[in-house]
Amino acid sequence: MNLEDYRVKLGWSKAKLAREAGIDVGTLSDAIAGKRIYKATAGKIANAISRGLQQEITYKDIEGIALAD
Repeated sequence: MNLEDYRVKLGWSKAKLAREAGIDVGTLSDAIAGKRIYKATAGKIANAISRGLQQEITYKDIEGIALAD
């Protein structure tokens, strides 16, 4: 599943997912659009998804994440 699939599965807005991940909503939108993000940022997003789904998700499980580092 890609980032948008996970977001929809959680029933969260972009703003909610960004808030849960502790990142800016613009950064989340960039990640969804396939722009490069840092591994640390991808990890924060994955951790937020993991908490929301109550199962372990790593950034490597999220299809289409483009990493800058």
